[in-house]
Amino acid sequence: MCSDPLFCVLGAIESFYWGYIGFSLVVAIGIYFTVRSGFYQLKVLGHPIRTIKAVQKSSEGGEGISPFRVYFASVGGMVGLGNIVIVLTAVMVGGPGALFWLWVAAFFGTVIKYAEVYLGMKFRIDDGREGHHGGPMIYLQKAFKNKILARFIPILYCSLLAIYGVEISQFVVVSDVMIKTIPLPPGLILLCLLAVTIYGGFGGIRRLANIATVLMPPFIVGYIALCLYVIFNYAFELPAILVDVFVSAFTGHAAAGGFVGSSMMMAIQLGTARAVYSGDLGIGYDSIIQSESKARDPGTQACLSIFGVATDALICTLSILVVLVTGLWKIEIEACNAVSQAFSQFFPHMDIFMAILIFIAGYTTLIAYLAVGEKAARWLFPKWGHRLYYIFAIVAFIAFSVVNQCHAIMVMSLSGGLLMLTNLLGIWKLRNEISFENVVLKPKQ
Repeated sequence: MCSDPLFCVLGAIESFYWGYIGFSLVVAIGIYFTVRSGFYQLKVLGHPIRTIKAVQKSSEGGEGISPFRVYFASVGGMVGLGNIVIVLTAVMVGGPGALFWLWVAAFFGTVIKYAEVYLGMKFRIDDGREGHHGGPMIYLQKAFKNKILARFIPILYCSLLAIYGVEISQFVVVSDVMIKTIPLPPGLILLCLLAVTIYGGFGGIRRLANIATVLMPPFIVGYIALCLYVIFNYAFELPAILVDVFVSAFTGHAAAGGFVGSSMMMAIQLGTARAVYSGDLGIGYDSIIQSESKARDPGTQACLSIFGVATDALICTLSILVVLVTGLWKIEIEACNAVSQAFSQFFPHMDIFMAILIFIAGYTTLIAYLAVGEKAARWLFPKWGHRLYYIFAIVAFIAFSVVNQCHAIMVMSLSGGLLMLTNLLGIWKLRNEISFENVVLKPKQ
């Protein structure tokens, strides 16, 4: 039973929003773009080499950051603790069926991500420093003919993004793990984590891209390898688990072990919310980062974002399957310890290794969100937005470092829901500005 009345109310709002409004928006708009584009996401995913060549050609002579460095900066924000910790709350509370609804949201979310990156690239403006400003704060002004709305909606969006950019939930998880692992005073650990986060996040998209390009490839390959090893050791149980995923997606799941049971709506709500949160579907974060690309054709850079969502969904799926095959989802255990406990059955010294893994995953996400939030603050207050956001970030990180993980996750989930609602409204109004025809899918001459 919920002991805090405020978070009881917020929890009810979150459940209603993601179970009805959020899920319906993602699926409805995703279906529209999927049908209109002729299942464009499948066509792009089927031609990775052609996509890479098209992006390289499009970036020749352009100004900005390398498209692939921008891509890893984007992935650095998506692939992180949301994939290996926070996403596990979907099945540990909503049951195995939540994984199915995560797949549904991710599949339709790929074309939504394409749409927002396409619009960000199409309407971006020069920043005067051989770079660009792009994203919802720019294209939302184009979406509304009414002058009041054209001014108010971008301001609302940037205000929400500035709050969302201080990724309190991941900071809480990382700090908890570091404090439990490193034999140093908790205050010193928090101070060091805060310092490296501020350094990376306030270095702009270029510094973010440089850091993410170094950290993300080995992290992704290494984590996928560990997950596959565990899953293959339980391969004989995998068919029954996948059947359970599909059945419980529509029927809910009865109580089992420490699992108290769940309904279909709970599975939908948690699966969708975690897919949107982990993949930043419809939130606009990716649009701001990838608008810094050297690529000149909006469609080619937007195609890379489809691979980003696919990578994010793959890692989410592997994390959940690890917990399902080992049966840890039925045990009362903190989400941040579930994957570590599963890995420890096969690998030694996992407490230290997982601490490093969680730090890398959390750090790239923290600085990615912070860099985007800082751009939103600068857009709101060009002269002193940077300093104001610096102070806000430090105060928020410190204040929420002592908050319950679930409460921090809930705050971020609700903030993401409001951002998605605002951004999707603009994307829908600009839907005719989005093209699904570009050089990626053109056959060789």
